[in-house]
Amino acid sequence: MKSFIVFALFVAVAVAVPVDPKDAVIVRYDNDNIGVEGYNYAVETSDGKSAQEQGVLKNVGSENEAIEVRGQFSYTGPDGVVYAVNYIANELGFQPEGAHLPKAPQ
Repeated sequence: MKSFIVFALFVAVAVAVPVDPKDAVIVRYDNDNIGVEGYNYAVETSDGKSAQEQGVLKNVGSENEAIEVRGQFSYTGPDGVVYAVNYIANELGFQPEGAHLPKAPQ
């Protein structure tokens, strides 16, 4: 049990050590291309960046057929703050949201 706790502490320290972006590696990559109906992907890097996205075909077979994309990405800025953006892209355009982004007037 003690060796497991020591191992877990070493892993926690290794994960917490900042990684130079040029030395970053992909630590997770999932990709599911389900054909013309849509797709999903997710990626994370060792320097703390992450992104995920899902695309779905809407209005199948109609003249308004279009893909709608929903996703999210995040990264740590030079100021040490984690910035996250959620977005939708569809027939209304690209619509990002994030705590650090200005909001459109209502």
